[in-house]
Amino acid sequence: MATATTENISNKANMRRDVADSWKTKLNLPPKDRRVKTTDVTSTKGNDFEDYCLKRELLMGIFEKGYEKPSPIQEESIPIALAGRDVLARAKNGTGKTAAYLIPVLEKLDVAKNCIQALVLVPTRELALQTSQICKELGKHLNGLQVMVTTGGTSLKDDIMRLYNPVHVIIATPGRIYDLLKKELANTKDCQMVVMDEADKLLSQDFKGVLEQIIHHMPTSRQILLFSATFPVTVKEFKEKYLEKPYEINLMDELTLKGITQYYAFVEERQKVHCLNTLFSKLQINQSIIFCNSVQRVELLARRITELGYSCFYIHSKMSQPHRNRVFHDFRKGECRNLVCSDLFTRGIDIQSVNVVINFDFPKLSETYLHRIGRSGRYGHLGLAVNLITYDDRFDLFKIEQQLGTDIKAIPCSIDKSLYVAEYHQVQDEN
Repeated sequence: MATATTENISNKANMRRDVADSWKTKLNLPPKDRRVKTTDVTSTKGNDFEDYCLKRELLMGIFEKGYEKPSPIQEESIPIALAGRDVLARAKNGTGKTAAYLIPVLEKLDVAKNCIQALVLVPTRELALQTSQICKELGKHLNGLQVMVTTGGTSLKDDIMRLYNPVHVIIATPGRIYDLLKKELANTKDCQMVVMDEADKLLSQDFKGVLEQIIHHMPTSRQILLFSATFPVTVKEFKEKYLEKPYEINLMDELTLKGITQYYAFVEERQKVHCLNTLFSKLQINQSIIFCNSVQRVELLARRITELGYSCFYIHSKMSQPHRNRVFHDFRKGECRNLVCSDLFTRGIDIQSVNVVINFDFPKLSETYLHRIGRSGRYGHLGLAVNLITYDDRFDLFKIEQQLGTDIKAIPCSIDKSLYVAEYHQVQDEN
């Protein structure tokens, strides 16, 4: 009798669980990603998104975005941010930092209130557009959610008109949102969350003064979340001045992503284009980003690549905003295989199909190098970084290797495709 009763209780519990999980069967899930992932994103505690007691509508957006389980930075930061603590988080590029702050932002929103409740600050227009898109996708089942993106180089009048309607989350570059705050066009008295993505760049001399002015327009009770891959002295100064007992997260046991194989090719300056042509013919490139150190060299190189017969776009800070938007949108859609750019494109840009990064001009700073090569190998996948090194670059190469604790090897005659081509390490994983 006791056994029968136990079985009945167990059956009822299973039925309740099946009913409770029935919403999952109606989700429009993307195809499962079968590619190998590195421990940068797989070395987790084994938590699920459902463990954080998130709204079902938000969970639906998370799963339909293709997120299966939290990455290490998401596991560490989501519960702390939900508890209302200030957070200072340091994690590698491409390990899920954007979702690590957007999920708490969306969970804490009350869409029934027609006021600005969260402000996300990013250093570039392209990153603002990308972040707003991810925010809308994650929150697509939150009925009534209104996300506004505002950046310099766009019509101020359009932003003013937009602010006459309800806005819950603003994703902005510092200059434009400061304009709106200074002119009292954006009311942030109910804004309880301020996120700073790529915080090291936001707190550099380019933005620091403006950032402090923006913080002064926020309520004193606001929660601040800082995310970055590198934390220079300016971030520590900001922490001491504006953050109240912040919870610090540091997942940077090593600086470079585990999935990126790094090589250098020693060449003379006049041989660089020929070397690039050889790389194009020998590598299996899905999409590549090629970095130059100046705007002029970006345009010149893009012209040479086109003359060689390869499809190529270029993007840099001197281009008009509509032109930049068009290039970014088309490259993201896969309409061109190669993109030549300046360091405008090194911050947070997440294009999963980029499997090769080439430093046509080698950078001087280790932080720049770290952000550049982090455009491949996104979210624990594998990628390739090739650096064209001249005689004048040799000391910078040695310095960056030392500072990042990484090993940049001489390029071999042939590169194993399983190091950077999805189909090869995918098949290996399935076998």
